[in-house]
Amino acid sequence: MAVVVADKINKQEIVMKRMLQLLVVLCCLSAVYVAGEKPGIRARSEIHLPDLSGYVTLKCDFHMHTVFSDGAVWPTVRVEEAWREGLDAIAITDHIEYLPRAADVVTSSNRNRSAEIARGTGAELDIIVIRGSEITRNMPPGHLNAIFLSDANQLAVPEWRDAAKASHQQGAFIFWNHPGWERQLAEDKVVRWYPEHTELLEGKQLHGIEVFNGRSYYPEAHRWALEKKLTMLSNSDIHAPLNLDYHVHAGDRRPMTLVFAEKRTADAIKEALFARRTAVYAENRLIGEEQFLKPLFEKSIQIKKPQITIKGKQRVVVQIANHSDIDYHLQAGPEIPEVATPKILVLPARKTVLLEVRGKGSDAVGKRALELPYRVTNVLVGPEEPLSAVLTLDVLFGK
Repeated sequence: MAVVVADKINKQEIVMKRMLQLLVVLCCLSAVYVAGEKPGIRARSEIHLPDLSGYVTLKCDFHMHTVFSDGAVWPTVRVEEAWREGLDAIAITDHIEYLPRAADVVTSSNRNRSAEIARGTGAELDIIVIRGSEITRNMPPGHLNAIFLSDANQLAVPEWRDAAKASHQQGAFIFWNHPGWERQLAEDKVVRWYPEHTELLEGKQLHGIEVFNGRSYYPEAHRWALEKKLTMLSNSDIHAPLNLDYHVHAGDRRPMTLVFAEKRTADAIKEALFARRTAVYAENRLIGEEQFLKPLFEKSIQIKKPQITIKGKQRVVVQIANHSDIDYHLQAGPEIPEVATPKILVLPARKTVLLEVRGKGSDAVGKRALELPYRVTNVLVGPEEPLSAVLTLDVLFGK
């Protein structure tokens, strides 16, 4: 009987030792996972877009929510999401009036708290965190974001005009959120500019408008931005964890506002926003004013050897590199008499493609600069108005 008991004890010891060994292995694996996780998961993916002359191109998202209003994540998570995705600056814009998680999360009436929490992580990861709030009212005027606030608590007032005035007195940049949001449209589903928006604009209490929000593009907002000299913005309005709404690891990105700032600081971003130096970057599209989009495109593209020789109907290939993270889609403009080129040309992000140029056997002789007209169909300078671009080649024609 004693032998049987001893045998049981030995087996238990063996089992315990194996369990301990397994626990040690799991702890080691856990430590590796926490420190490095899966390869590439805790890594920043830089967004490659050129700087414009005199400015740096900053990638920003000025509209997002945390658990301090109706979002689903802690403020520090928003900062790390932005860091991983290659952004430079974010604005935390929790709702002023709508606080569905107040009983569980918000232990005080301090509406600055979410930005205060985020700024520590922002400093650690070199992400600029801007304090903002969403003034959440019915249409009109709808939802407004005020960013660069000194004290969001002053916006917690019954009348929306007083909230806008308080924002303006703090020097905030104020913009109209998701103007085409279906839940705030009238029964006819028409996106309207109301007298209240004119009132805000004339009172210098409306400075920008979201042309893109989440997955939605608003052509009307694009048109109003051009007509009324409003800054164009593109923001995620993210509530859930980012990976639930965007397949980041598959190359799907949130919409963002490109800010052409004099330097990478909060003050420089604010100056650029008021000066309307922005563009929309969303779903592989650029939307904005030609003065910014044209050089952005031209600085992205490089014709590696633009000097070519064509005799008669000879075929020549030219290498074109795209150094940006945007796939550019080009459609040929009017034909030219000397050469024929593809009607459709795609310049994939960060790749080099071959452009086939065929002579038409014209009477052209000698050296000349040849301009190939194209329209960049995913770069819009107006609603349904693609950017006009020219690919220039130095051609030596011979018989």
